[in-house]
Amino acid sequence: MLYLSLVMIGILGYLAQTTGLCMVRGVKEARAGSPMFLIAIIFSGTFSWLSIGFIYIYTEQNLFTAYLPSWHFVVGGFLFGLGAAFNQGCGVSTISRLARGQLVMLATIIGWIVAWVAFSTLMIDIKPNRYEMPIVMQLGFLFIGSILVGLFVFKLNKENQTLWLLMLAIGFMGGCIFVFEPHWTPSGLLKDVSFYIWNDTDHFWPGIERFMLIACLVLGMLIAAITTRSFRLEIACVKRYLWHLGSGCLMGLGAVLAGGGNDTQLLVALPALSPAGTIAVLSIIVGIFVGGLVKR
Repeated sequence: MLYLSLVMIGILGYLAQTTGLCMVRGVKEARAGSPMFLIAIIFSGTFSWLSIGFIYIYTEQNLFTAYLPSWHFVVGGFLFGLGAAFNQGCGVSTISRLARGQLVMLATIIGWIVAWVAFSTLMIDIKPNRYEMPIVMQLGFLFIGSILVGLFVFKLNKENQTLWLLMLAIGFMGGCIFVFEPHWTPSGLLKDVSFYIWNDTDHFWPGIERFMLIACLVLGMLIAAITTRSFRLEIACVKRYLWHLGSGCLMGLGAVLAGGGNDTQLLVALPALSPAGTIAVLSIIVGIFVGGLVKR
């Protein structure tokens, strides 16, 4: 299962790089009157439930985790979106840009780590309320939603169909990886690392498998950048590094409050029909929109 997950996350990274998966880009295009890319990103996790539902049928183990919305999901999502707009890239696209040789994205990632370590203690005593839905009802909603999305995609032109199929493939593979490791996302890994640093008596250091998954994600992105000839090593001035460091800290603080960045919300929370995840994604979009206006 580990080797299959490594292959799938490598393919996921390749697709994320070639499609330009980025919510900042999606909001920018939507603001210009072309919302299709943003909508495709939001619904990218539509079919990720298939693997989770398969596991439930054979083991009766419900891997879905949903929470009720609260203030920290709203504030966290907005701050993450604001930082992503200043960074000109969300969580996944930050890593894909680094894989294309933009070394300034290292400052953003360092900002994530700094924020997670500095502010993760805020969430230790804040426990969101679980949202429970009968698994049969949950799978029923997801099944009907998948049919509607499939019909919608069938009616699109060829270019948009290709875009949607690639996005849905990313979400499906994300769901398969979730079965092996529920906290596989980059923001999920940073979260657990920061909790360990602050309180190693109650939290374990993440297993080597999780680091292997992220390494394969980056490798897939790097291969895509090389094959598409978009790789170019870029070294920026100190001012830009400081700017992206601050943007990364803002994104990290938002991820702390929201329980994860946009990767976790899109590929884990939304497929679980989590109300908190829905609120967080909407807040991220608003934060990116406002951040774009401020930056302009």
